[in-house]
Amino acid sequence: MITLLVVLLVIAIAIILIYNQLIRLRNLADEGWSGIDVQLKRRADLVPNLVNTVKAYAAHEKSLFEEVTRIRSEALRPHTVEEQGETEAALTQSLRKLMIVAEAYPELKANTNFLELQKELSAVENTLQKARRYYNGTVRELNTKIETFPSNIIARLFSFSKKAFFSLGSEAEGSVPQINL
Repeated sequence: MITLLVVLLVIAIAIILIYNQLIRLRNLADEGWSGIDVQLKRRADLVPNLVNTVKAYAAHEKSLFEEVTRIRSEALRPHTVEEQGETEAALTQSLRKLMIVAEAYPELKANTNFLELQKELSAVENTLQKARRYYNGTVRELNTKIETFPSNIIARLFSFSKKAFFSLGSEAEGSVPQINL
């Protein structure tokens, strides 16, 4: 009888420990997503200033400005992690196009406002990359815990589900945008 109680106690403690680990990992993943969300909003807030600065020098690029503005608006709407990744990849491509257009205007490249916006955008991109690595690392740990034995039993029992990784898409990051001037 005592042996049975000890075994049940050990099983109960194991269940509690695994459950608490799953909760901790889920909360860390949520925190990581919050960090990404903050950086995405910071980047989206920079876009109108950047567009207006470039627009003053390259007014004939109206379709590009409209594209960047449209994608920025889309990026501010709530999405799933996968949809947010796709939208942010499109915004990244549009911003690259905008920067390429800016390269054609030496007076713009020397503009203090533009240089400051470029520097700030670069800082946001670096912080976003760090936040994305943190989030994806935490999601990897959570998903591994959810899939491995014996924690997969506890995860299923308490309805834990895997989280999606956040990616801007390697295709979008590695491709060179096409610009027709």
